[in-house]
Amino acid sequence: MRHERLGFALCGSFCTHKEVLKELAQLCREYETVLPIVSPVCQTTDTRFGTAEDFLAEVERLTGHRAIETIRDAEPIGPKKLLDALVIAPCTGNTLGKLAAGITDTPVTMAAKAHLRNDRPVVIAVATNDGLSAAARNIGELLVRKNYFFVPFGQDDPSKKPCSLMADFTRIGETVDAALQGRQLQPVLRR
Repeated sequence: MRHERLGFALCGSFCTHKEVLKELAQLCREYETVLPIVSPVCQTTDTRFGTAEDFLAEVERLTGHRAIETIRDAEPIGPKKLLDALVIAPCTGNTLGKLAAGITDTPVTMAAKAHLRNDRPVVIAVATNDGLSAAARNIGELLVRKNYFFVPFGQDDPSKKPCSLMADFTRIGETVDAALQGRQLQPVLRR
């Protein structure tokens, strides 16, 4: 069992939640501590993929921790140095934009801001339909910033959704390993 403490922040992109939860379960088997953080949309939005209540219950069951659901509860991550690494998966175009612009208006963005003050890694697993359009500049901005590391990503459906980008969620664990060593897992662009 690994002793590094992980934060695992979940945003919208509901169609990816099932796959992301599999990876969260794997991390929970490997690490003693995985603290869940959920965006407001995950806390309140029922979709064809399931209810917000069921999703939150599953996240808390897997991690064994109550989810951080407010900005106030995410803020101590920094001063108390609660995490060694923070994963944001799925990271939507909305959250990418907020991180790139320094906007702190959700528990996820506050967790990132608080965590980064300790010079520790944030691992981004992107999932956005506008990754090669509106969100492209934000991905570029974060790729060159210190302490941001990307799970390898690429186009998930080039013919039907030519601007959509998706991380290879199965590589979250190895991206965390690399990030804890201060390096970006390569190649960052998957085929």
